[in-house]
Amino acid sequence: MPFTLSCAGGPAQSAGLLAGFRGEFYRCLTRRGDALFGLADAVLCEGRRVTDLARLSLVPEFGRGHGALYDGLNAGRADIGRLRRAVAGLPLPAWPDGRIRLAADVTAWLRPDAATSPERLFCHVQGKGRNAGQQVAGWPYSFVAALGPGASSWTLLLDAVRIGPDDNETELAAAQLREVVTRLAAAGHWKDGDPPVLVALDAGYNATRLAWLLADLPVVLAVRVRSDRVFYRHVPPRPAGAPGRQGRHGPPVSCADPATWEQGAVTAAAESPRCGPLAVTAWHRVHQQLTSQSGGWEDWPGRARPLVEGTLVRLEARPAAGLRALEPMWLWASDPEAGPAEVAALWQAYLRRFDLEHAFRFLKSALGWNKPLLRDPAAADRWTWLVIACYAQLYLARPLAAAVRLPWQRQPPAAAMTPGQVRAGFRRARQIAGTPARMAKPARPGPGRPQGSKNKKKAPAQPAGKRKFTPRTRRKHAAEKKHTG
Repeated sequence: MPFTLSCAGGPAQSAGLLAGFRGEFYRCLTRRGDALFGLADAVLCEGRRVTDLARLSLVPEFGRGHGALYDGLNAGRADIGRLRRAVAGLPLPAWPDGRIRLAADVTAWLRPDAATSPERLFCHVQGKGRNAGQQVAGWPYSFVAALGPGASSWTLLLDAVRIGPDDNETELAAAQLREVVTRLAAAGHWKDGDPPVLVALDAGYNATRLAWLLADLPVVLAVRVRSDRVFYRHVPPRPAGAPGRQGRHGPPVSCADPATWEQGAVTAAAESPRCGPLAVTAWHRVHQQLTSQSGGWEDWPGRARPLVEGTLVRLEARPAAGLRALEPMWLWASDPEAGPAEVAALWQAYLRRFDLEHAFRFLKSALGWNKPLLRDPAAADRWTWLVIACYAQLYLARPLAAAVRLPWQRQPPAAAMTPGQVRAGFRRARQIAGTPARMAKPARPGPGRPQGSKNKKKAPAQPAGKRKFTPRTRRKHAAEKKHTG
């Protein structure tokens, strides 16, 4: 059953909501459930950063040996679909206008030395100097989170999908967003007549292709585009009796050429608490010229590809004297007639997208999402959703953690609690909410492999990288093979 309570009721209501989610999370663990649930509690109650799995077996809340820990991840089972519905039923961050704002991004679990781990891809890693732009083998995951208002960087992680060697990133992102919005509507967070859901995406996404795939959903995309992109305005109606056929592309709007910005631009002033005064310029009903070279449109039947119109937004900060000027930011939204209020909501939602980066850093540095040396991708998926469930419990335990303080300390508001502060007081919140897991039964470990014997069944080495080329690349390889043969 979806959760419909709110965290605004104080510690008592938060304890009931946390206990309900913990019970649903335990029921999602269909095999080795006690070990997996105890592992999640160990992650939450560990007073330090998680650096490896074996040390989590020493946390009292786990109550088992390190063998049960690895056995739970490798041989356990979890109903991921039910867990997705449980997370979607949690209270979303409340915005003043009642609108839902989502963000999607990809982060990598790097495994460069795991030669026997299958389904690895080469992931782009940021660096400095000679190490800039590296490609390291690992498991990339696509996350979707609900964004919140205010000065807090809290997000609610709603979904995570591992990108495989045969997956198309744009189609996978479209399917993931479709499922997330569908689950939110089923949980009662969105109803007919509500404003469309805002989805903020970074520059790595194919904005036009995503807008085409999600055209039937009540969503508006706000995607960052590069500063060298060229868009085209809507073609005006032809005069009666004019010779020639109707054109498809109007005058261009080049992000790198200010001479093309004048016609049809709407400029407004805004204010940002961090960047100061802003100049916002919008162009309505602009589209990208699609060809056979455009990503995602190689196999489109016929030469006339669709015109996906939207609103192009240029955001320029005007800092005070003496401060370093910032580069202008370009956004493309899938709403072709976005008004001033809608344009403001679009760029503000994109600036909130960076809260997802804070969530990634907390998952990796504090909860140790990318620290285990797991071989099986299925075990990595189970561990990923285990960490998502841990983060959701921290999100629900904010009022409880805010009430745990020393006698001479002030009680901070729940919204001001950081994920690290909530985790530091989660042991007390766990005692209040209770645990549905059973205590471990005393047992002796198995004999294992005899000492001195060699491992005769070594795991084979697995290649890393894509196994599926684009249609254009397949045609090119076939032509080269025919020419050389």
